[in-house]
Amino acid sequence: MNIIAISGSLRKDSFNTALLRAFRAIAPADMQIEITPIDALPFFNEDLEASVPDAVLSFKEAIATADGVIIATPEYNRSIPGVLKNAIDWASRPYGKNSFAKKAVLISGVSIGNIGTAVAQSHLRQIMVTLDTFLIGQPELYLGPAQKIFDEVGAIADESTKTLLKNALKALSDRVALTLK
Repeated sequence: MNIIAISGSLRKDSFNTALLRAFRAIAPADMQIEITPIDALPFFNEDLEASVPDAVLSFKEAIATADGVIIATPEYNRSIPGVLKNAIDWASRPYGKNSFAKKAVLISGVSIGNIGTAVAQSHLRQIMVTLDTFLIGQPELYLGPAQKIFDEVGAIADESTKTLLKNALKALSDRVALTLK
């Protein structure tokens, strides 16, 4: 099972990118998780659709050929970061060539606050439903505070969080199996 993972943060020491690495570390043997960077994508511009940049083509292809997607988003001003929205816009365009269509998608996020990224994830769910994805509804992954979840090397230190992440990967795996039938 090929899963593409997208972090909505470009920060070098991003907690959300660390979360994706944690997913990859605990994934079952039959699940390969590839973290796909979004920092090389240009700003979305419909004028560029006539000659789509190579970075965009590679990103769209990675999603289109994946069995499922994991998105880890920070919360900026009660929404998703602009870089994540930009990546989603590129992956879903042009009309009729939506790389996210019919993909199983797991949404997650971690922050330094207690409510994780709940509001940003709510906004992201609205976007992803519009893109015809199969969202994982449970478990919800509003993780925080990050300083209690990760140890000094960025691994998950909290056992209950590891269990929650394993349950989320199981839900994603089950949803992917349904979409591949």
